[in-house]
Amino acid sequence: MINTQTETFRGYGRLARASAQTAVECRFGGEPETVLSSHASVVLLSAEASNGEVHYTGRVHFSLVYEDGERHVCRSEKGVEFSAKAEVPACSPALTARVGLQTENISVRREGASVYLSVLIGADISLFGDKTFDYLTGGDLICKREALPLITAHLCGGAAEADDEFETEFIGDILLHAETVNVTGAVCETGTLVADGEVNLCILALKGENELVSFERLVPFRVEIPCDAAAAGRNAEVRVSVTEASLNAVADEERGKCTITAELTLNAEGCVYEETELDAVTDAFSATHAVTLSSESVKTSGVGECVRLTERISGKAALSSPVDFSDVFQAVTLQRAEANLVSGEETRAEGVAMATLIVLGTDGTHRGVEISLPFSLPVAAEEGCAVSVLVCGMSARQRQEGEVEAEATLKLTLVPIKTADVTFLTGAEEGELIPIPDCAVSVYIPRAGDGLWELAKSLKKSPEEVAESNPDIEFPIKNGQRVIIYRKKSL
Repeated sequence: MINTQTETFRGYGRLARASAQTAVECRFGGEPETVLSSHASVVLLSAEASNGEVHYTGRVHFSLVYEDGERHVCRSEKGVEFSAKAEVPACSPALTARVGLQTENISVRREGASVYLSVLIGADISLFGDKTFDYLTGGDLICKREALPLITAHLCGGAAEADDEFETEFIGDILLHAETVNVTGAVCETGTLVADGEVNLCILALKGENELVSFERLVPFRVEIPCDAAAAGRNAEVRVSVTEASLNAVADEERGKCTITAELTLNAEGCVYEETELDAVTDAFSATHAVTLSSESVKTSGVGECVRLTERISGKAALSSPVDFSDVFQAVTLQRAEANLVSGEETRAEGVAMATLIVLGTDGTHRGVEISLPFSLPVAAEEGCAVSVLVCGMSARQRQEGEVEAEATLKLTLVPIKTADVTFLTGAEEGELIPIPDCAVSVYIPRAGDGLWELAKSLKKSPEEVAESNPDIEFPIKNGQRVIIYRKKSL
């Protein structure tokens, strides 16, 4: 019997990914006559892995800005908690579920005197757990050993607060606010994962009795997350979300100014990736017996170094409803964007920037017009790169009647996805005895392009023995070369 030696690898990493969607609805009754703007934000409350499923719960905060029957601009807010599940066949209670929630679409419908807001909640699910497997390290075989790359993951998390105070023109009431997070850096230091970024705070406010205005503010933040695996040079990814936002406005009527204080509570989920090597056997043979080899493949993944860029876009925007020169543009709010990478002669980030344009008509009524500005930007990104985009500073004007020209600043983050797909031997089973030639010298004509290992395997000799018998041969083998094998004869 052939004796083999094996070892066990124990690590931790992402085992599966999945996505899911669920719809959440909220009813606003009574007063809304004309809906001007609607917004929904979502916060994850819990996530749990079970057999074949991931269960998660969240809370959706709905905001509605509208005109009532007397043409007064009003606001209303409601919160709705929900629970959902996603089918993931590889899921088990021993795994850790990381769930990122985002609002993908919001719609408004009217039934009688009530207005219903419906939002589609998308869930990006990652399952992390132990990666354990046995691999062949040696034994009574002639082995080819290689250092195989593996990526292990280390989960961590933390919380932080960010605040800002700024002065604006005088306003009467804050009608709506929305927060979008942009992580600008995730750096590993010894024992700490540091996430830097900014929260784009968009505010829609009422000025006077009938005028709406919008403000934007980039609020910087830093989250320091303790992580024993964090070390200089290691890559990491961080997802930061706003779990609570508190805004307070203090008016100074004498100066015609208003001081707005924003307090934000942030939650951060981080993952530090460690790149290691597995000293394993990738091929083997026996000099005396035929061998049946068994192998296994393992795929691990992580992230590379992020690329971040800022671009200014402009152009003609698509409109959800027509406008003309009689309309007064009062505010641009709820800026958002989505993008995908498209490969071709060059890689491009293609998507659309969107916002709600608040318009005042000649009859003194407001209405909300959804504007969409498509974009296509060349980016230096590899295939399999994840892209996220933050839109800020969006403006709109009407140069030609019925046409809206929009401008916006885009902040794109490109995250390369690194994978390590390795195959190694896990065992060997002995077969029939190999006949040994009884001649003292054999001449072998190998295939052109073979290396030393391929040649040794064909001859059933160790690479050292083949190299010693043929010191003048260069590898890879050239066409027409011959290999001589000497065998000692006993008298």
